[in-house]
Amino acid sequence: MHLDLSELSQLAPIFRELFKGYHVSRRDPELYAQLSNFQDQYRTLFKALGFELVCDTRGFYYFVPDLAAAAVNKTAQRLALFTFILVEHLADQGRDPIAVLDGGSLGRDELPSLLEKYRDLFIQAEVQTVEELEEKIMRRMTQLGFAGEENGVYRFLPPMHRFLDVCLSVQQDRNLAASLHSVLPLPVPLLIDDDSDEKLLQTDDPLDLTDFEEESEEDAMARAIAEEQETDA
Repeated sequence: MHLDLSELSQLAPIFRELFKGYHVSRRDPELYAQLSNFQDQYRTLFKALGFELVCDTRGFYYFVPDLAAAAVNKTAQRLALFTFILVEHLADQGRDPIAVLDGGSLGRDELPSLLEKYRDLFIQAEVQTVEELEEKIMRRMTQLGFAGEENGVYRFLPPMHRFLDVCLSVQQDRNLAASLHSVLPLPVPLLIDDDSDEKLLQTDDPLDLTDFEEESEEDAMARAIAEEQETDA
């Protein structure tokens, strides 16, 4: 495929956001439109540079590192655990978890009671105060494009389906997906040490949200181009 880079007018900001683990969705209209209009071109270019661009049919784009056999990192563990907790909490309240996590919202004022109710589980995620809950989980969700926050309300975005899919995939009873109001408790994942060989919620998409902070965007791009040139040589 011939690539006309002049068409990819949002290449730099798109790469910057995807590179740091952000999920581009319709809340980012300019970037999302570019990816939608030139999806094949962006996918081909990023593949040549060593990155896999995924387009989820529910309306969001993200990079998947080639780490299919790796354990889920600490951030992903926390977000997955929080999703399990939230699904059970909402079901206990008689609220539809899928409706809330698929475009619904959660008020900041609900966090203290949520923390108190599931304190033992949050301790596994090294979260013991409301401030830590906001800093380690809620802020990361907004930074990575899973939610938006405005006036003390967190609104969940389509990328949350990545964690919902994981929640549903590990159920022993597949029918639970259609009856989340059930009183059956959801199996909650245990966090593992970074050095452990154990795998947590291992699926085809391990939700590896490892930050690429050890390497700058410029270094990553230069390295990928150099490797591509060596391959072609």
